[in-house]
Amino acid sequence: MQYQFHTLSNGIRIVHRNSNRLVGHLAVMINTGSRDELPGEEGLAHFIEHVIFKGTGKRKVHQVLGRLENIGADLNAYTTKEETCLHASFLSSHYARAVELFADILFNSTFPDKEIDKEKDVVIDEINAYKDSPSELIFDEFEEMLFKGHPLGKSILGTPAGVRKFSRKKILSFIANHYHTDQIVISSVGNINFTRLVKLVTAAFGQQPENLRVTGRQKFAGNLPETVIQSRRIFQTHCIIGNQAYGYTDPNRTALALLTNLLGGPAMNSRLSMALRERNGLSYNIESAYTPYVEAGSFMIYLGTDNGALDKAIALVYKELDKFRDKPLGAMQLHTAKQQFIGQIAISFESNLNDTLSMAKSVLVYDTVDTHEVLISKINSITSAQLLEVATDVMEQKKMSMLVYKNRKP
Repeated sequence: MQYQFHTLSNGIRIVHRNSNRLVGHLAVMINTGSRDELPGEEGLAHFIEHVIFKGTGKRKVHQVLGRLENIGADLNAYTTKEETCLHASFLSSHYARAVELFADILFNSTFPDKEIDKEKDVVIDEINAYKDSPSELIFDEFEEMLFKGHPLGKSILGTPAGVRKFSRKKILSFIANHYHTDQIVISSVGNINFTRLVKLVTAAFGQQPENLRVTGRQKFAGNLPETVIQSRRIFQTHCIIGNQAYGYTDPNRTALALLTNLLGGPAMNSRLSMALRERNGLSYNIESAYTPYVEAGSFMIYLGTDNGALDKAIALVYKELDKFRDKPLGAMQLHTAKQQFIGQIAISFESNLNDTLSMAKSVLVYDTVDTHEVLISKINSITSAQLLEVATDVMEQKKMSMLVYKNRKP
């Protein structure tokens, strides 16, 4: 698997992997998200992701959307705490159209007041829909608790009151302050010669003046663990147990990812699934997740259960965590955990869209992309002693925070 790289004179970076498949994928990822918002801007990065498609200097909103979708392409976008991404999937013969459209959207969007006002209602409806889903909302509120007082704890969506105050002036100011050319990556997987791709991107993006980032982000210094229990009108009790964890550059990041997968990854035979669901029937949905950010991360275990079963479920979770901390994995256990993790990563590589997005993020963070072979090597180099160290560091009960939504049935 070969990756090709190029940097434009203004700092915009390109990464490409050739694919002989019919469909090509293109992403433009900007290294800015909700953690970059100032007080009063909460939700603005996400709101811009919505309104950036609402017209440019030369295209009305229907022309922006139809430029790719009229040829059967899929055009989409998303915002996280650290990046904003526009991406499209299309027949590889339409690369020129996709590249030109993305440049037009990114640099020439006009943000009409009428469209801004309409989209406020859409985003507020999205916020309200999210509040109606406790199994999703609890993840946001747990990270708000985990990173209390820091921008990483803020909701990506913002609040209805905050969204209503957004204006064209605020949007343009945020873009000018955060859409720096050296923080933009164009990622591609498709059937196109790299030299031609570079020419297309240079023609569309290369005329943009250099605008380099000169200020850093507010660093997270850490918080003490806490437990919060809320009573809500829901039918099921939801619980998250977790801790602050490693950032992208920490050498223990891969080991924690392996442990998280073994503990509560997508496999039905994960440790938590076997303990809570298969052996005790306490939870339909039990999972663990590790989300790294630049200098910090979050480790979370989520479960849904009945009120009466919550204490037993929590005790079983800590029992599984203690196993990781009390005794190193045996050689066969470690080998199996690695093979399972490697297999899941290999499956993810089968999606060229997922790979396109992963490549963009990797270049933003590391300025390179590891091949599948390098990733396998990193996983295989993990030792039982390293896993024991990571489990002791992250999974000790007294270090864990907990958020519970207890059901108060209507």
